Amino acid sequence: MCNHMVVDELDQDGVDRLFAALADRTRRDIVTRVLVREESVSALAERYDMSFAAVQKHVAVLERASLVTKRRHGRERLVRGDVGTIRTAARLLEEYEQVWRGRIDRLGDLLAEPHSPPHTPGDAP
Repeated sequence: MCNHMVVDELDQDGVDRLFAALADRTRRDIVTRVLVREESVSALAERYDMSFAAVQKHVAVLERASLVTKRRHGRERLVRGDVGTIRTAARLLEEYEQVWRGRIDRLGDLLAEPHSPPHTPGDAP
């Protein structure tokens, strides 16, 4: 298993920003939408029961976490999902899974070892 390879790519604060951004349902939905196709902030705002400013704040959190990028197109700001950051998050979760699988494998090895029956008082030695 690699030794914190993905974490080293981001730094601990980057990992915190990434998962904090993904912890919110609206932000996850925004990421899903802009991974499929680029959308303007105003088009995104029309999809949610919240103010334009609130959607702008969600997009800003996603941008700080490198989950989306914005570019100006005329008077609009277009938002696009960053597949590279999603892949980085997936690799980090895979590393956690490998740690978990290693623990399960070690437990399986321990359980597979031959056991002697428990000694009870009064049994002959």
